[in-house]
Amino acid sequence: MQKISTVLKITVMCFSLLCGHIVCAQAQTVSGTVTDLDSGEPLPFVNVLLKGTTKGTTTDIEGKYSISVNDPSDVLVFSFIGFDAKEVSVGNQSTIDVQLQGNTKQLDEVVVVGYGTQRKADLTGSVGSVVRDDFNVGQVTNPEQLITGKVSGVQITPNGGSPGSGGRIRIRGGASLNASNDPLIVIDGVPLDNSKTSGTANPLNFLNPNDIETFDILKDASATAIYGSRASNGVVLITTRKGKEGQPLRVNVSSMVSVSQVANTVDMLDADQFRSVVTEEASASQAALVGEESTDWQEEIYKDAVSFDNNVSISGAYKSLPYRVSVGYLDQDGILKTDNLKRTSASISLNPNFFDDKLHVNFNVKGVITKSRFANQDAIGAAAAYDPTHPVYDPNGVGGYWEWLDDDGVPQTLAPRNPVGLLMSKDDRGTVKRSIGNLQLDYELPFLEGLSANLNLGYDVSSSEGRAIIDANSASGYFEGGSIAPYEQSKRNLLADFYLNYIKEFSNSRLNFLVGYSAQDFLIKNPTFARVNAEGDTLAPAGVVSRPQYRLISYFARANYTINDKYLFTATVRADGSSRFSPDNRWGVFPSLAAAWRISEEDFLKASTVLTDLKLRLGYGVTGQQDIGTYFPYLPRYIQSDDATRYSFGDTYYTTLRPEGYDENIKWEETTTYNVGLDYEFLDGKFYGTLDYYFKRTDDLLAVIPVPAGTNLTNQLFTNVGSIENQGLEIGLNFNVVKTTDFNWDIGGNYTHSKSTIKSLSNVEEDAVGILVGGINGGTGNTIQVHTVGYQPNSFYVYEQVYDENGTPLEGVYVDQNEDGLINEQDLKRNGFPDARHYFGFNSSMRYKSWNFGFVLRGNAGNKVYNNVASSNAAYQGLRFPGYVNNLPTDVLNTNFQNYQLRSDYYIQDASFVRMENISLGYNFGNLFDSSVNLRASATVQNVFVITDYSGVSPEIAPGVDDATGGGIDNNFYPLPRIFSFGVNFGF
Repeated sequence: MQKISTVLKITVMCFSLLCGHIVCAQAQTVSGTVTDLDSGEPLPFVNVLLKGTTKGTTTDIEGKYSISVNDPSDVLVFSFIGFDAKEVSVGNQSTIDVQLQGNTKQLDEVVVVGYGTQRKADLTGSVGSVVRDDFNVGQVTNPEQLITGKVSGVQITPNGGSPGSGGRIRIRGGASLNASNDPLIVIDGVPLDNSKTSGTANPLNFLNPNDIETFDILKDASATAIYGSRASNGVVLITTRKGKEGQPLRVNVSSMVSVSQVANTVDMLDADQFRSVVTEEASASQAALVGEESTDWQEEIYKDAVSFDNNVSISGAYKSLPYRVSVGYLDQDGILKTDNLKRTSASISLNPNFFDDKLHVNFNVKGVITKSRFANQDAIGAAAAYDPTHPVYDPNGVGGYWEWLDDDGVPQTLAPRNPVGLLMSKDDRGTVKRSIGNLQLDYELPFLEGLSANLNLGYDVSSSEGRAIIDANSASGYFEGGSIAPYEQSKRNLLADFYLNYIKEFSNSRLNFLVGYSAQDFLIKNPTFARVNAEGDTLAPAGVVSRPQYRLISYFARANYTINDKYLFTATVRADGSSRFSPDNRWGVFPSLAAAWRISEEDFLKASTVLTDLKLRLGYGVTGQQDIGTYFPYLPRYIQSDDATRYSFGDTYYTTLRPEGYDENIKWEETTTYNVGLDYEFLDGKFYGTLDYYFKRTDDLLAVIPVPAGTNLTNQLFTNVGSIENQGLEIGLNFNVVKTTDFNWDIGGNYTHSKSTIKSLSNVEEDAVGILVGGINGGTGNTIQVHTVGYQPNSFYVYEQVYDENGTPLEGVYVDQNEDGLINEQDLKRNGFPDARHYFGFNSSMRYKSWNFGFVLRGNAGNKVYNNVASSNAAYQGLRFPGYVNNLPTDVLNTNFQNYQLRSDYYIQDASFVRMENISLGYNFGNLFDSSVNLRASATVQNVFVITDYSGVSPEIAPGVDDATGGGIDNNFYPLPRIFSFGVNFGF
């Protein structure tokens, strides 16, 4: 209620200011109608501004406006997105009707590229763009949610349903095995550090989605090579909202309330089914452990979660100073009890011009404070395994909860813990303060026309702290007397860019040449603290303090040359030096070349009114990779030994330092990309899209490989191992189906086919299986995936299950692949992979008068998921543990497995799906009470439904937070909620 009251107070204050403005208004008015020059249809919501002032209004749904003026010499400025602005002198006119010329042709749109902007018509690389009007709607916590399903070649997989957890972004698939496959993210010209930030679930959730204006995604090497060593996985350029020169004062207040519900849970035996199975399959002593209650443990740990998202922004121009200031507050509960995220954000943007518009200044500062309480996600797995015949609470139990105890009344060490007790006994909180900003100065040098100098100074700093407390009276804290584990981290990222840009127009050609220098310095401080119990006794000593600092120094140049607006050429080169590599391998050079032919400008097509744009693009380039898990992999390192490897002298055990494997010759991972693209447009923008084919080869792959047994090193080494190829096809299309005064309907779709193949692993013998990856639950040290030459990375590596005549799997019976009469490791085979071969998106938006309706649908095909929840639980073996019994997934009724079959391909399931991402309905009430206050209301449902054959909670399984690759292993996945949202927006 307090949050709602705050929003109401702000709204009332804004209305009061508005009323004061109305009282002071002049009696002399000018009115009229604004229409589309081409169609003659009226244009609603056109901005009408009294030039040189902040006074303005907007047209209503019928294109009509009315504004007071002070003098006949006043000038009115009419502007609207997609149309050319128009100025009209008032004179003695009381009625002024205006026609605006549309500029909706895709050729004239401006997109952000590395170190500058370009018209779409002039692009030679593959760039995807999503503007604010096309963003996904609803309860959007993280920036990447705005564009999910909207861009071909870009796949965003949710990391789970926890507040702020974000998603895994992949542009044209991954280019690496163990180095990062995340794209470089640049916000207002400041490249971010993608490393994990302590105390937050997602390093991107510091950015309020309400402050974002556009996403521009650079996909091929000719577009990304300007970022060199950090661009192998593509580049995401985020531009935030800013004020505009001549814009009147605008205040925007928005509030959204959302309710999240559990959309799907694991199919487990209910209490009656469980009692029946135990009676049939377990011994009498085990059956005696079963209770009389009926508890749905998944229902006990989940809840309906309510969230509030409130935002206020003020934008405009004070004289020649455009500005925008915003404040936002998000309070989001998770569907898992005790899960919560609170985010307070603020931003300011100033964009003045000086010296007769020769000096352009962009000043941006964003700050955020996030306070998170992280629910104990171990409760998700416990809820799927805990006996449903016992109650949640027990006044005589440990900490007030029913627990499995031994004969002495002590919690059993091997039994699962009460899921609700796990949630309530752990208090894990983190606070992160982060700020990112930059000052960019662009000066048109007076001594040479067309030459400008650009200086960009930026920073990204954060500090985080938190602690995880486990109650000493709980079962999980029983043996240690509880625990307190504090943590801290601080990160600093400083940027200095300087470049010269020269633009020269010739009689039939145009040259744009850029040359520059960039320096970026990263410092991370990770102090460590001892973990202690409630009595202050040390449970684990403080570890080694980590303070890595590394630098990137770069020189770059780019030339764009255009002939007759038909033949376009781009050449780029960047030289990067990274302190992460040894002096011998420190520098990498990353060139690219691209060309485009605007076929539609040739005489045989220029007059066509059907095919209004056709452009062929060709590109080649090399990019690099230095974003690896180990900061300085070429240096020898030592780690503290664990309890199992300590040395003993008499009765005393000593912690020692163990050497880690290192490669002093480790070097850049390099990705070479070829791209062929076609941009097309029909009927002057009514139907348009892109078609791209790409081929990528990554050499000197950075990967973790096993160290031979018998060495004194830890068991893994980070080094260069081989090469991988990736190729794909991307299709994007947009269609304006209907455009009339009352009704407008746009649809868009995209499709991507992507295939990756490992071509060589130089550190693996030719006939060897490869590198085993993909750890799973069940047993110790088991894996389910493999990197093998000739196959897709992370291919599932399993036994082929044999079935009876009824289609029931035969326990322990597998296909003898090599026909040697034995079933062993030699009979494992590769069966599918987690990354989809095909993914697609489809969106539609309609407007009928003041109503609007839209939806986004997306899906994957050709990928598989390993159902580790079923494989590690769905066997009667779970009824035979000493002193306790576990619940079983309902799948055990289909298989009747007595023991766990962890490596059976029965658990490798098709994960193709179609998901209705969101459906929204909105209504624009227009200007209220004949004032300039505009009210809009909207209702949205997210994660509406999923169509899939996968039997688990979700067919979309991204890797864990600390896993750079892989994914596709379903193990206690935090369910994606279904979210119902209602929002209102006041603008004036």
